[in-house]
Amino acid sequence: MLSNSANPPPRRRALVARSALVLSLALAFVLLTGLLDGGSGVLPSRLFDQPRFPLANAWPGLLLAGVLLALSRRLLLSFGLTFLLQGLLYGINTLKVENLGTPLLPADFRMVGQLRKGGAHLLVGYLPHSPWLWLALLAALALIIAIWRYEPPLFPRRTRGKRLLAGSMLGGVLLSMLVGMPAWANVYNARVLWLEPWSASSTSSHSGLISSLMMFHLQYGHGKHKPDPVAAAQLIDQSAAALRQSMRTPPANSELPDIVVVQSESFFDPTSMRGYEHSNFTPNLRRLAAHGISGKLHVPTFGGGTIRTEFEVLTGLSLRYFDDLQFPYLQMNRKRVPSLVHALNAHGYETVAVHGNDPAFWNRATAFKALGFDRFVSRSSFPSTAPNDGKYMADSAMTDEIMAQLKDSGPPQFIFAISIEAHGPYDVDPSHVAERDAIAVPAGVTGNAKRELQNYLYHIGHADAELGRLVSWLARRKRPSLVLFYGDHLPALTNIYQATGFVDGKGMLSQAGVWLLVDPHHPGKPVDLDTAAWLLPGKLLEQAGIHDAPYFGLSELVGPPLAALTAAPGASLPAEDGNEQKLDRAMASVDQLRLGGKLGKLWLQAQLPTATGDAGENTAAAARPQPRAAAADR
Repeated sequence: MLSNSANPPPRRRALVARSALVLSLALAFVLLTGLLDGGSGVLPSRLFDQPRFPLANAWPGLLLAGVLLALSRRLLLSFGLTFLLQGLLYGINTLKVENLGTPLLPADFRMVGQLRKGGAHLLVGYLPHSPWLWLALLAALALIIAIWRYEPPLFPRRTRGKRLLAGSMLGGVLLSMLVGMPAWANVYNARVLWLEPWSASSTSSHSGLISSLMMFHLQYGHGKHKPDPVAAAQLIDQSAAALRQSMRTPPANSELPDIVVVQSESFFDPTSMRGYEHSNFTPNLRRLAAHGISGKLHVPTFGGGTIRTEFEVLTGLSLRYFDDLQFPYLQMNRKRVPSLVHALNAHGYETVAVHGNDPAFWNRATAFKALGFDRFVSRSSFPSTAPNDGKYMADSAMTDEIMAQLKDSGPPQFIFAISIEAHGPYDVDPSHVAERDAIAVPAGVTGNAKRELQNYLYHIGHADAELGRLVSWLARRKRPSLVLFYGDHLPALTNIYQATGFVDGKGMLSQAGVWLLVDPHHPGKPVDLDTAAWLLPGKLLEQAGIHDAPYFGLSELVGPPLAALTAAPGASLPAEDGNEQKLDRAMASVDQLRLGGKLGKLWLQAQLPTATGDAGENTAAAARPQPRAAAADR
């Protein structure tokens, strides 16, 4: 017996050796994952003082490697292939951080489906152009193939069902993680692993990218936040008297104006950057601001995510109140969404969206139907002669299409135009290189950064020129009109911002954009007003003389103190006082009930007459004849 204990059978020795080999490689995988991540909380050295952090960050990869091991029986192949896939994930994250300033979030994986919907040409443009990266990937792939070909199996093919059982168990555990089963909150515990809900960057740095993905997935992937109908009702009741008075306000003009909204890609005022304080790249914006309402615009994104700002402007809903809506058009599953468009449809407007890109990208074709647009004029509907400038369609072509869509007779018209000329990346030469090269840049901006900044400024110069052309053309028409112009977010020029800085001393995520609302026929006195994207539709309806949509009236009343709370994820926010926090929570409930179509009852309780056409949001527009009132019930 003593002899057998000192010298275990060969089969047992082989099992112990294989187990030790698997555990050693698993430990190496955890350490290398922490090294690849680079976050302060998951570095290899943290295995001694906070082992839960690096282990949690590597756990999904370990599960995947286990599944592959059960399938292939090859240890190096399983861990090597898993580490390569993990490396690709971290590479994509690096690209996003470099261009957009924020790490990957679970909703980003919805972008995979956009590659076949017109998004490939936009997303591929952000990939690095250096051949060395692609050569390294090819070398890694060749190594994986060689291992697959020559590595001997770790255990026999036939294991009496043990391999199948182990693989199925590991696969089931991995699947439960991917679908976000609540039990995983015991591992990815936000209180233990460190979750900053408003800053994915801080979360990722401290807890590791993969842990942060899991925590955001578990915390915000299932729409857990429920509205408080009592708080919403109290806010509406407190505002009811002012709303009723506003809704009785007669329109200033008997004829509704044509409304043109221009969402200008990546447009902001360069004078906010150091080195450009006294520049004048946007003379038309400045000239028109002297006769209209304008100011800073707080938007819910940075460098990308156009549809976040777009969603806020078209719905009047603040994305601050919907943590699970990272990319709203890709996540919307309602056939009808309350919106500015529905409010205008109820007043007889013909509503048209214009965008010189593939209609499927960002799921706009489906989303615009839910938002109430009558038509969507996309890339294929533009004239074949519509020019590009740089990589994308010129803003001049968009202005031409707006003019072509506006009729001189018939019902009032609402045109929502989305530009694309100034879309990044900014490494493609424009049509007029000499014009681009003449643009001066601040000291310290050199090389590729200089060229990218010049390209960007070239394109927003065109956006500004087209704004001036559009307003001048509308001023010559007989029909009344309004123009709302705004930038959807700052461009992703992160390296340049770090080199120059901003005049206010704040970081790039805290910078506001710009907006302008002007009447081409009746220039007024300048009004300087800082606001947020979700408050623009209320301001637009007020200027158009439409006062019977209670939600937008409510946003006009209570929204201004909350405007500065709209910011890109990760941005620092101003401190809230007690009253502001209470107002913020109540408005969150109002918005959540509104998106769920459950707000109409509260309007009626507050004795605010409503129609049922737009999920209880629009009132019957009784102040003037409604040639298309039935459109609200489509």
